[in-house]
Amino acid sequence: MGTVNPVADGHGTEAEDVVWMRLGAALDAVARREAARLAHRVGMSADRVAEVELAVTEAATNLQKYAKDGSLALRIVRLPGRAAVELLSLDSGPGIPDLSAALADGVSSRGTLGMGLGSIARCADAFDVHSVPGAGTALLARFWSVRADGALADVEPWVAGLTRPISGETVCGDSWAARTGEGPGGDVVTVMMCDGLGHGPLAALAGERARAAFRTNAHRPPELIVRALHEELKGTRGAAVAVARADLSRGTVEHCGVGNISACVVSGDKRSALLSVPGIVGHQMPTLRTYQVPWERSGVLVLHSDGLSDRWSPASFPGLFRRRPALIAAQVLGQAGVRRDDAGIVVVKAADS
Repeated sequence: MGTVNPVADGHGTEAEDVVWMRLGAALDAVARREAARLAHRVGMSADRVAEVELAVTEAATNLQKYAKDGSLALRIVRLPGRAAVELLSLDSGPGIPDLSAALADGVSSRGTLGMGLGSIARCADAFDVHSVPGAGTALLARFWSVRADGALADVEPWVAGLTRPISGETVCGDSWAARTGEGPGGDVVTVMMCDGLGHGPLAALAGERARAAFRTNAHRPPELIVRALHEELKGTRGAAVAVARADLSRGTVEHCGVGNISACVVSGDKRSALLSVPGIVGHQMPTLRTYQVPWERSGVLVLHSDGLSDRWSPASFPGLFRRRPALIAAQVLGQAGVRRDDAGIVVVKAADS
């Protein structure tokens, strides 16, 4: 994912390697070590590394003290000339009944470091949190390295995705990629979600090849992109694939999908489904169809694999779809994802909506 509005220069984004850490007694120490490793990797100063360590340790300790079950995810987010360490915290309850109080600096009711969520927010260059009492909380904190001119990214990306491997695997067969740029009538975002068949390295290989094919074909209509992916995935296990193109000037989303990828446009509490046809990209290519639905600028496009239940409802996440795309992806995956399968989701949301 990027952190500037990439429409002007045709920016491509895609799945990053994610370090997942499950809730456990040593989560704070493991998270601090991984955060420091990633922060050093992107060239942060010693003082900035220490801030990242402290914030990530507080997030981990909060999970240990409060959550019924949960996990942390850490990854590097890159743009030309700069990079960030991104933290996502997901849990399955009990939720935060009063976010305003929890965001006050120094609030810590159970013996954590005493920073409170507010101090994590102050350390981060981008911060967001969403909580459903009784269901769970998702937290996003992004820490940018400094560009050569000393400036930091401060505009939210249009596209964010998240993948998580099935329990017991270290690589994920689900993958995604996106390209944003100027279309004939205005701003256009093209996005792909891929679910490589099965799990483990062979499924992940299908996802890697799908991303590579998407990079060279992202300027084409969704149906032609799917056909190009079909050719590229021959000789692999194959995959379920969906490609959608959101055109802001036309107010439409065009979608072409094969297999069990769920796609929808969320507007308020409503979901408009985008249909796929049965088949396996790379093996059994059906007669393709492109579907189109309206997309208001305030709408949110969501594509996810069947590692997430498709029974979730926007009404179950009050206020979520007005938040940052990365937080939307994290909360839906955290609440709808299942441990018995790879899980992947990608979200497209206009930066000014």
